[in-house]
Amino acid sequence: MAELKEIKSRIQSVKSTQKITSAMMMVSSAKLRKTQNIIQNLYPYAGKLSQLLEHFLHDEQDNPSPFTQQRPVQRVAIVAFSSNSSLAGRFNENISGKLEEVAGKWLSLGKEKIVVYPVGEKVAKATRKLGLTVQGNYSDISEKPRYQDAQKIAAELMGLYRKGTIDRVELIYHHFISKGSQVVVHEPFLPFEPKPRETGETMLDYIVEPDTETIMLQLIPKVLKLKLFTAHVDSITSEHAARMTAMQIATDNADNLIDELTLEYNKLRQQSITNELLDIVGGSFGRAGG
Repeated sequence: MAELKEIKSRIQSVKSTQKITSAMMMVSSAKLRKTQNIIQNLYPYAGKLSQLLEHFLHDEQDNPSPFTQQRPVQRVAIVAFSSNSSLAGRFNENISGKLEEVAGKWLSLGKEKIVVYPVGEKVAKATRKLGLTVQGNYSDISEKPRYQDAQKIAAELMGLYRKGTIDRVELIYHHFISKGSQVVVHEPFLPFEPKPRETGETMLDYIVEPDTETIMLQLIPKVLKLKLFTAHVDSITSEHAARMTAMQIATDNADNLIDELTLEYNKLRQQSITNELLDIVGGSFGRAGG
């Protein structure tokens, strides 16, 4: 009987946990739908702005912007996006692993020459574990991406790059592909590097007013700020998708475990009833024989 009570208690415990994982899955699903709509609207806008900027950069021989100037790298900044909490599969572990890999490429400069802007508590912990410098605390903005916050970080990075305090800035984040697929992206942020023009690519002939230099002085900072915001939204969308998938798997595993425990409970209960019947029958024969 004691074993039956133990199994029954385990079944109730698993059912309680299943309710939690199922609720977390539904919450993540609702958040995913919201951020997915935002990112799907951001992609075309950000892509078109970048395409326009690249068109100007390819056609301009003497580029007036300091944000496209290449120089020897002495100090590096890395902006990495993670979540504040766990229970999202390998979402945070993938970012931590990529951060370690990217930082490893710049270790020859010295750890003190690598600064990390961690947007998310998990990557902040990973940064401290690696012995790298944590620049700022952005855990409070990690779960709710806003353009104003991305604008401030981008403006700070652009200011440091313009002054020569930082010679290169790189981004690490998850790119959302679908509910079941998110990939870690590592790409340069500063200096701005236009994609090479493809062979046979047709370029539009824009009428520029007042002039290309004035447009670019405004367009490059705008593209960089939007790029950082898009990376943040991309990351949070991927996080919701990863957590929803993880909670779905946990809920399904709980179902399987409940089935196994229920089967074991029924077997033990049947065995207990059989033993009781044998005892009754044995007792009856004993009295009859007496």
